[in-house]
Amino acid sequence: MLAFYLEDARREFGSLKRLAEKAIAQVSDEDFFAVLDPGSNSVAAIVKHIAGNLRSRWTDFLTSDGEKPDRRRDAEFEIEQADTRQSLLERWETGWGTLFAALEPLAPGDLAREIFIRGKPHSVMKAINRQLTHYAEHVGQIVLLSKHWAGPRWQTLSIPRGKSEEFNRNRL
Repeated sequence: MLAFYLEDARREFGSLKRLAEKAIAQVSDEDFFAVLDPGSNSVAAIVKHIAGNLRSRWTDFLTSDGEKPDRRRDAEFEIEQADTRQSLLERWETGWGTLFAALEPLAPGDLAREIFIRGKPHSVMKAINRQLTHYAEHVGQIVLLSKHWAGPRWQTLSIPRGKSEEFNRNRL
């Protein structure tokens, strides 16, 4: 059962990554950096934040605190001159690579191991669940913003509205 949990967690992280990337692919460079209002985050800022979180949480996952001393979390929400779509998506890829590399060697017996995030103890399973929900929240934001900015060009990422019955009929 625990081996299934690890396999499922890996699969769910991969699904979240792909969902975000399909949404991001539908926005222009301009819209990637656009904000709804001064207090909101752009898709770019959310990508930058997730990338920073991935690096911090999953680097030396089992042996060091998940909040690395060199992380500048507040800066993840600030877009700087050097932040291009390409550079942010490269950070994104590196971050996800770090996560998958950390998860790959885990065995069921590792799930009860104690690790630390911001000095607080977590089981490995709790840390995985914490990050799954955190990334899902932000991927939902990316999808919502991307859909908003794409407008009528938006290609649905799931069953189109009003097509559920047709989808179910075709599945059988």
